[in-house]
Amino acid sequence: MRHSPTEEPRVVQVALIGITMLLFSAFLLLPLVVVFSQALVHGVGAAWDSLQDPDAIAAIDLTGIVAAVTVPLNSVCGLAAAWCIARFEFTGRSLLITLIELPFSVSPVISGLVWVLLFGANGWCGPWFERHGIRIVFALPGLILATTFVTLPFVVRTLLPLMQSQGVDEEEAALTLGASGWQMFRRVTLPNIRWGLIYGVLLCNARAMGEFGAAAVVSGHVRGQTTTMPLFIEALFNDYDWVGAFTMAALLSLLALVTLAVKLLLERHMGLRGGALL
Repeated sequence: MRHSPTEEPRVVQVALIGITMLLFSAFLLLPLVVVFSQALVHGVGAAWDSLQDPDAIAAIDLTGIVAAVTVPLNSVCGLAAAWCIARFEFTGRSLLITLIELPFSVSPVISGLVWVLLFGANGWCGPWFERHGIRIVFALPGLILATTFVTLPFVVRTLLPLMQSQGVDEEEAALTLGASGWQMFRRVTLPNIRWGLIYGVLLCNARAMGEFGAAAVVSGHVRGQTTTMPLFIEALFNDYDWVGAFTMAALLSLLALVTLAVKLLLERHMGLRGGALL
């Protein structure tokens, strides 16, 4: 007679673990192997030459710029939102939480279409910006706006449960002892949430680098100007440049693997299992 759901017969345990590992290997590891093998099918030299293409360099640079702007912006906004939700009761609190979850519920393509509707040449605000020589859609600002929208929830969702579980006792003690609001935040709040903040920033950065749907709508697909790495991969693939497409995909996959490794280290440091912050 079993006393726990985990006390399955050894054969059943081995079978279930084996099937799980097989499925995950087929759907996760096998695609990675294919990407890297196809990138190197003509040798390292051919792969390296594809990365030296001016359009490839521009795509890498643009991806870095978008992430460099989007991640700090979402980090500040996410920290402020998590602070307000965790520390205060106010009218509209539930609405704010719902709005933060909105990017996870709406297709990125739809979010891209919204920016086109707002700032496109025939959009609500687009003609005014065009008259003043400011281009939003099919330019860098549009990519930043679209990426900011789809990556908005990551920092908030990471910090909010952490701040709620910690409570306000230490912060109230600091205020009682005469600390100012900034001193309390810098010496009490921030040290308590720093690893969670780094964790959220890491996830936000990974999502920003890999964003495709919203960026595809607002980019205009202008090579060397508005194509990020995911968009450039699609362009190379459509041009039957297999080596270039798979090399760029391998580089993006390598960045994802580095992000995953850092994420695992952070989880181990924070004593988490299986991304418990999310």
